Amino acid sequence: MAPQTAPARQNLPADSDSFIGRERDLSDLLRLLDTDRVVTLCGPGGIGKTRLALRLAAQATASFPDGVWLAALADASTQWEVASRIAAALAVAEEPGRGLIETLCDALSSRRLLLVLDSCDRAAGHVAEVGRTLTRRCPEISLLLTAADPVGADGESVRRVPPLPPPRSDDGTDPARNEAVRLFLDRAGRASPAGPVDADQPAVAEICRLVDGNPLAIELVAAWTGHLSPTLIAEGLAGLLAPDCGNGSRPPVVDAVLDWSHALLSEAERVLLRRLAVFPDWDLELAERVCSGGRLGETAVLDLLSALVDRSLVGLTGEHRGRVRYRLPGPVRRYAAARLADAGEEDAVRERHCERMALIVEELGRASVIGRALPWPERFGNWQRVIAEYDNIRAALHWAVSSRRVREGLRLCVGLRPFWVTGYRFSEGDRWSGLFLDMPGGPALLRGRALVGRGELAWARHDLGPAVRLAEEGMRIGRENGDTEPVVRALNVLSMIDLRVGAYDRAEERLAETLKMARDSGDLWNEAMALGSQGTLAARQGDLSAADTRYNTALMILRGMDHRWGVGITLIGRGTIAEAQGDLFAADRSYRQAMDIQRDIGAAPELARCLAGVGRIAYGLGATGQAFDYLSEALTLSHSTGQLIGVADALLSIARVAAAQGLECDAFRLAGAAAVFREGTGLPESRRPWPLHEGVDDPDPELVACWNEGRDLGFDAAVSLALAVADAARSPRPRPPAAGTAEPPRKALTPREHEIAGLVGEQLSNRAISERLFVAPATVARHIANINRKMGFNSRKQIAAWVSQHDGAA
Repeated sequence: MAPQTAPARQNLPADSDSFIGRERDLSDLLRLLDTDRVVTLCGPGGIGKTRLALRLAAQATASFPDGVWLAALADASTQWEVASRIAAALAVAEEPGRGLIETLCDALSSRRLLLVLDSCDRAAGHVAEVGRTLTRRCPEISLLLTAADPVGADGESVRRVPPLPPPRSDDGTDPARNEAVRLFLDRAGRASPAGPVDADQPAVAEICRLVDGNPLAIELVAAWTGHLSPTLIAEGLAGLLAPDCGNGSRPPVVDAVLDWSHALLSEAERVLLRRLAVFPDWDLELAERVCSGGRLGETAVLDLLSALVDRSLVGLTGEHRGRVRYRLPGPVRRYAAARLADAGEEDAVRERHCERMALIVEELGRASVIGRALPWPERFGNWQRVIAEYDNIRAALHWAVSSRRVREGLRLCVGLRPFWVTGYRFSEGDRWSGLFLDMPGGPALLRGRALVGRGELAWARHDLGPAVRLAEEGMRIGRENGDTEPVVRALNVLSMIDLRVGAYDRAEERLAETLKMARDSGDLWNEAMALGSQGTLAARQGDLSAADTRYNTALMILRGMDHRWGVGITLIGRGTIAEAQGDLFAADRSYRQAMDIQRDIGAAPELARCLAGVGRIAYGLGATGQAFDYLSEALTLSHSTGQLIGVADALLSIARVAAAQGLECDAFRLAGAAAVFREGTGLPESRRPWPLHEGVDDPDPELVACWNEGRDLGFDAAVSLALAVADAARSPRPRPPAAGTAEPPRKALTPREHEIAGLVGEQLSNRAISERLFVAPATVARHIANINRKMGFNSRKQIAAWVSQHDGAA
């Protein structure tokens, strides 16, 4: 059996602090999530919305079989940023020719999951719009939002997050049992493990009352108990939070406590705190590179950062590749950003931040195409670093746009090109590149490379016209400036477009020039890519032997570089050629080697292609059960990531195997659905509407009806039917019952199967049966597949004849 890809069921961060109180809130909210699909936790900064949402999501996992998923939206400001963050959280890849929200809806349409959208304030309107689309199209998903105010989503149930109730001085209860006091004592215990905090509970209770039970304010104040007694803290806060004599109002609690805490910091700690505001999150190396300067040296950053963690001004978010990650709580980050602006340092620090991000993405760009041997873990490590810093990279892009720093923006776009292309972030890359290319200025070399990169993104999205224009313009600038790298890349993408449209002579000329330029400049990566394209060209022209030679040469180069991503893509091409040649063992080796690489990388579309290839070969080698295992996994993976092309390919492969097993009607339904999905991605329709029987001029009318039923199935129903067909085909099929001796259907089938068999006997279609019984068409299809399996039938005709033979006993 194929090794199954078992997806994770949540991406919630591990708790770095104990969760105190809110037991009643959690119970109420868990009940609310059972009845309301959109729940928004509202409240002022520091009230604990995010922490409550994360704890609630963790406890709700059992209610959502497809998991709970967090997308942080604090820095999102546009609809496509909201959609891309949700897609990244769910591992949904953008599909060429389709909008990302459309792909998200397909991926989530049948999944029961909880999507946590944190810090929606900046993009509230866009969150409401995306949420409206998701809840309308995906009836099983629920949304848990956090924001200062309601976001206006359809069906939104708003729950105001209250402060922790401070202890009352006149109710005679033990203050230590109060939730606010418990939180203070817990956090103070870490700040002053040997201190006599417990003995000063009246002062602690007074502190909790002064800060109105605000959890962040309590944590910030408790962090100072290693230096100040609760009595001194209470006295200081009493003056700070006293009502203003002029208007009788108090300052906002969190702002006042931050002012108080900030005043107690050393000057170096204040400098570091305000400079950290440029990061959504960070590690120590980033803080040292970006925040040092002036009298703040790199070597001092670690101790200062540790001190800010001790003061609860900086939080820990976990580790990535052995590096501890940090973040500022939302209210602290806003406070620090204001201090940074007041100090007149914002532009200088953001410029250093942008420069650091540019260096990281440029290293990715070099490692992606560098011709010399480079250990794959090191090469892939650059990719993983960009993933870890992607929120920082987005922040740098935003700053470069707002400051009209064209050069910096183009550097980022050029470096990110391989990440955007191979990471299926085509539209996001196109938008950022377009913003900077539309601005005047910037070095010609960068503009040429950015134009070609945007052309590659257009090619990946199947926008061939823009791809040609952008690649040709970038190539022109490259030639004028003697920059061969964009010229070679442009020639490669233009030749791929030629292959797509059938301009083989022009593709051959361009690939010959590409090879010469790549070899003259020692560009092994683009040489290998050109050889792979030449392999495709040879295959299209019918020279499969030459195609195999080109692929093998490309593989030799890529393996010498230890470039596993390139090896994986080329192996898929070689496997396709070997399969077309009928060399099933060579095809199987290629697909399996590529499959292992794609699993390690986590590229779902390519992995699904490999799984489908292995499944087809398994059937060709006589291993039908194994074929259905691999094809089912390919289908499930493509379905879960919303990939219409992958679903269509897997459906058609399952259909071919099922037809050979005698399940012709179901096979034609699957083929009809596959045709619709291919059309939905902009791919051309099959030349004949009968891919299973290309040589049949007059197909069976019943198969025609099945084909048309398949075209009406829909995404989830087609997948459900295919999995049911695969399950049925794996089971041993009994011999058809002899006429006059068969057991009546009423005894052989379940009551529901007996009911559906009777409706089939009335010549009703699956859709008509589903409307009659108020069930989904996919459910009807599964029952019919079970009837066929149990009774040894191959078609609806046989079911109807059997029902009729038994005088309506079914």
